[in-house]
Amino acid sequence: MITTELFIGLITFYFVMFMTPGPNNIMLTISGIKFGFKKTIPHMIGIPLGHVTQIALVACGLGKFFQMYPDIQNILKILGCIYLFYLAYKMFGSLNAKTNEDKLSGRPMKMYESILFQYLNPKAWVASMTAVTVFFPNQENFIVGVLFLTLSAPLLEVIAVTTWAGFGATIKVFISNNKIKKFIEILMAILLILTSAFILI
Repeated sequence: MITTELFIGLITFYFVMFMTPGPNNIMLTISGIKFGFKKTIPHMIGIPLGHVTQIALVACGLGKFFQMYPDIQNILKILGCIYLFYLAYKMFGSLNAKTNEDKLSGRPMKMYESILFQYLNPKAWVASMTAVTVFFPNQENFIVGVLFLTLSAPLLEVIAVTTWAGFGATIKVFISNNKIKKFIEILMAILLILTSAFILI
């Protein structure tokens, strides 16, 4: 049965998972800085869409499959972390565009890319697996339980993606200085590396 206590617990869990620094939020901040809020919207939309489908798949049996074959989940985790290390490497030079031609060499993430990235995002997998394991209600109506998990996630995720992309777009005004830009590059890259390392431990 879905109770008020269960709903509050799930929302609190989602708040902590979605609002704290992680691959999605770091990438949204960088995109906000480089391209502005409006051009980052497809990236923002793709995150909750991808995560909702991920939660639904886990609730419908993928989670049990991973429990039966944990090596597959470990492989996904390693691939995801390798990709995050690659992104961190790319970020060291991602904000150094000095000309319009340089600026055009990059582009914001498209919606479908953002959706697919959730399946390489270790933190997204942790959130999905934990949500299903801890908060999936024991009740006869399976569909209601799946909807409870999947529809609750966007409530917090929309706030999170808007906040982090907006943060990046806001500080864009203050990074005309190349030294500040380099500091942000290094900071974001370090955060991605630390996130990946923490997940692998």
